[in-house]
Amino acid sequence: MKTTTILLAAALLAGGSASALAEDRPGADWMPLDKASQRLTEAGYRDVTKIEADDGAWEARATKDGLRVKVRIDPISGAVTAKPHKD
Repeated sequence: MKTTTILLAAALLAGGSASALAEDRPGADWMPLDKASQRLTEAGYRDVTKIEADDGAWEARATKDGLRVKVRIDPISGAVTAKPHKD
């Protein structure tokens, strides 16, 4: 019984780790990286750097209205949200 519990716990931990890694990779239905970058430009963001898949979305750092921000781009809809970022 103890061995079964340990094996089940190990399997759950391994599955959780794989799921977390999958969120840091673009999904098959995501818009391409260049399209995500284009959405940022269209929304008025400049000096865009470090666009990457993270936590189920495209994330980048950019500048808008003179402020440095961390930006999230929904990989399906292309909706852009931002919050202040301290370098």
